[in-house]
Amino acid sequence: MTAAALSLASDASGTDGSPVRRSRAERQAIVLDTAERLFAARSSRSVGMDELVRETGLGKMTVYRLFKSKDELVGAYLARKAATVLASVDADLMRLEGDPRAALLAVVDIVERDVTRAGFRGCPFTNVSSEYDDPTHPARSAAADYKFELHARLERLADRLLPGTGEDLAAQIHLVIDGMYLSGGLLGPDGPASHGRQLAERLIDAALVGAPVPA
Repeated sequence: MTAAALSLASDASGTDGSPVRRSRAERQAIVLDTAERLFAARSSRSVGMDELVRETGLGKMTVYRLFKSKDELVGAYLARKAATVLASVDADLMRLEGDPRAALLAVVDIVERDVTRAGFRGCPFTNVSSEYDDPTHPARSAAADYKFELHARLERLADRLLPGTGEDLAAQIHLVIDGMYLSGGLLGPDGPASHGRQLAERLIDAALVGAPVPA
């Protein structure tokens, strides 16, 4: 049994040795936290359910009652990550509600912080969903939903900045974000990804004055 599993097993008993009953939400969090750690370290395909069950310290039946299959678990992992990222984006958008330019750049700043953090290995939505060919796979669906929701936020901000004509700007900023994730994962934070914020500013300012983007 791993150290993590031993710790969980210890937590499962009270001070008098009696079992502690965890809520369904607590058990789900344990499984998803474990999946995130293992998937980030390697890949979702390389982590089997037996290994994941061992690492959680929970019983196999318990895990399978929460997630009926590995595919369902991978989809739930990405869906939870999407909710976390979008909540962070929404918090910044609410804070900068009166300044759509600053709000657009705040989304890029969130990406920049992610790309420059220790252990960054690329966009998890792209990394995980690319492991599955079936477009209906839960991982592909969760990743697509996240991208759609992020783009919808970019479009709303760009349309406030450029009423009726913000669609192109939103697409450009989204491409900058995807490029930062791809370049940062392959070439590190000091490569082309380090210019993402500057490029986003130039695109926004060029759109505002109606001028072409400088070469």
